[in-house]
Amino acid sequence: MKLISTLCFFISFFCHSQFPVSPLSCTAPFYHGVASGDPLNDRVIIWTRVTPFDFNDSVTGTYRVASDSSFLNTVNSGIFTTNSTVDFTVKIDVTGLNANTFYFYEFEVNGQRSPIGRTKTIPDGSVDNLRFGVVSCANLESGYFNAYKAINERNDVDAVLMLGDYIYEYEEGYYGPNSSITRDLEPDNEIISLSDYRMRYSSYHLDRSLQNLHQNYPWICVWDDHEFANNSYKDGAENHSSNEGSWDERKENGQKAYFEWLPIRPRVSKLYDIYRGFDFGDLFSLMMLDTRIHGREEQFGITNSQINDTNRTMLGEDQFQWLKNALSNSTCKWKVLGNQVLMAEVTVLGIPLNSDGWDGYPAQRNKLYDFILNNNLDNFCVLTGDIHTSWGIDLKKANEKVGVEFITPSVTSPSVPINASWLITIENSHVKYLELTEKGFIILDVTPQKIQSDWYFVNTLDHIDASNYWAKGLYSSDGNNSLNEANSKEEGHGPFLISLMSECPKTTSTNSENNSFILGLYPNPVQDYLTIQFNSLKPTKKLVEIYDLMGNLIIQKTIKVESISGILHANISTKQINSGQYLLKLIDENSGNFIESRFIKQ
Repeated sequence: MKLISTLCFFISFFCHSQFPVSPLSCTAPFYHGVASGDPLNDRVIIWTRVTPFDFNDSVTGTYRVASDSSFLNTVNSGIFTTNSTVDFTVKIDVTGLNANTFYFYEFEVNGQRSPIGRTKTIPDGSVDNLRFGVVSCANLESGYFNAYKAINERNDVDAVLMLGDYIYEYEEGYYGPNSSITRDLEPDNEIISLSDYRMRYSSYHLDRSLQNLHQNYPWICVWDDHEFANNSYKDGAENHSSNEGSWDERKENGQKAYFEWLPIRPRVSKLYDIYRGFDFGDLFSLMMLDTRIHGREEQFGITNSQINDTNRTMLGEDQFQWLKNALSNSTCKWKVLGNQVLMAEVTVLGIPLNSDGWDGYPAQRNKLYDFILNNNLDNFCVLTGDIHTSWGIDLKKANEKVGVEFITPSVTSPSVPINASWLITIENSHVKYLELTEKGFIILDVTPQKIQSDWYFVNTLDHIDASNYWAKGLYSSDGNNSLNEANSKEEGHGPFLISLMSECPKTTSTNSENNSFILGLYPNPVQDYLTIQFNSLKPTKKLVEIYDLMGNLIIQKTIKVESISGILHANISTKQINSGQYLLKLIDENSGNFIESRFIKQ
């Protein structure tokens, strides 16, 4: 095993693509890449994160948006300022854009440019075809994000729909680790504090496949439970206990970090509400829901008599009323929910399968179904993540057709080891497709005539490999409200003629990794413990030195770097130092090279 690990290290060291969770030196100081999201027909969010030279200072820079990747025709530009209160993330709502148009954007700080991002506004008016990549459940430790890589290289989706579990909150080694690879979590503890959540997002955003997919397509995202804690609801979670502090504080930490690190548009009146709508011309009305923490009451066991309480809610009454208004007011051909958890009723031996899904809230599901049926709303479709498996389902109330549900497999998160789908399909005739083992994604193709889900599965999670295969296609025809099997995958509008963007900025030619960067100091200001997040691509020793501003050495600590996963952290006790400003040096003992930053002790 030691020999294999050594060989893997040397292979990884000489082939940068095998270090997908580490920063590229060419992207400095934009190591976490660029992203865009929440596109409308006249605007889009653009995002980046600046790694500062000094974590005490604010950072000021510029951004520009153009209709061409050479930036000959700039259509929007401006100045931004960021600081530690938002973890040095940058989010700009770029307005004044044309519908259904590709745009290119970049950021600049002190003469250093970010990689160029590519994004696309949504269409208005008459629309003939749309394509979406649909993803969910990406556990970093379980394998490489090859589903993200595969979607990126297709170069044919108008947007990526992320249905939740963008990150996982568990401590290292707890949930589905892949023994064939080294994909260490940062931090390695279960994440609870704001610093924890920020550091976990930081480590995810250093994955190359995730960076590239963000760089080339706008994302429309919702959270599920693992952005907070397993099986969460508005007042708590299965994976939150009283010795972990206040749930409300932990939930707010997760919300704040999510809005900092993802290209989602905040709502002025209700800052952390994520339910919102997107109309893609006359074809596709997308309603993204929060079925997790906005209005969800605590989960009951299936046998609990209160589970059928007619006042019991998954969405909360305000979100449910918003959804009914959105459905009844939509003039689009297809009315589609971006939904976290299984909506269909599914039983095994007569017992509902999943009380964390809508089966645990049957009264509100019946109210939704009744609203759709009573208002004769055709072409209702639900997109779902959460359960790490692939499903195509006819939604029914008794024998009345309500719509259809497509469930995307997980990107990496574990499921069952064998595909015993017959245990479910034999009892649930409305389940038209079920695959319980494979990982991958959905390509959703939409025309005025039909909506089709194509399931694609990746070939491996054990090394970086975008190869994948088409497994199944199901479609619902206009007005049919039920699923039919497709004879072949849908080709849709095909690949775009506009090339994917380079990982490195236009002004930089190299994409080699540097041996060491300080990526974050958490928290800053600090109280009792300072966590340094840094990068190291080879085993070595690091020396941490902390000086006061008079140049006196206050703390010295040696860190032995044994991991070769790229992203690491070190915890330094600061209990013994007084309030004030300090200088931190991170020194490589082999080369003598060092990097430094200031921080504040409260």
